[in-house]
Amino acid sequence: MRNVFFVGDELVAGHGDPKALGWAGRVAARTLAHDPDLAFHTLAVPGESTGEMTTRWDGEALRRVGPLGVGGTTNFVLFAIGRHDVYREISPTLTRLNLANALDRASALGMAPMLAGPPPGAERHNGPISELAALCQEAAARRSVPYVDMFGPLARHEQWATDMESRADSLPLQAGHGLMAWLVLHSQWYSWLGLEGAGD
Repeated sequence: MRNVFFVGDELVAGHGDPKALGWAGRVAARTLAHDPDLAFHTLAVPGESTGEMTTRWDGEALRRVGPLGVGGTTNFVLFAIGRHDVYREISPTLTRLNLANALDRASALGMAPMLAGPPPGAERHNGPISELAALCQEAAARRSVPYVDMFGPLARHEQWATDMESRADSLPLQAGHGLMAWLVLHSQWYSWLGLEGAGD
């Protein structure tokens, strides 16, 4: 059995998407066309910080790997970092520690980790969000973990900006979730899953 876990906040849950698919649902649907035996699990908690994510994700994932446990299955975990460390003014030092703990725990469990940084939000928050994205990229690079930059490409994207202006809660709409899915699918996604060439 091959499990893929999406771990994150309300963006992973697809909030804001009128089709209720979210970016994770779109990614799963596209990927299943190449490997229908993959099992996707969305482990989302709206509003959580990196610290809260780090303390709960492994227990939730381990309950879903199946009766063979981690030793009898192949498991992948994508940590999709949201913006709540910025909103709650959590220190960069603590965020860095939380990211390291999440990635190290995944590796200790024999799960292949991937990290996606936060997307842009309201303009007033984008300075600190860009700094959070840089922390995420640094954490991934230190451990040679595949990284998806959500901030850089979307900060310059007109449709993303339109989505952000459409809602007071800075949640992406259908187009925004589609853009996030595109970034994941055009990263190291397929090679990370051992599906080289699938996205060509």
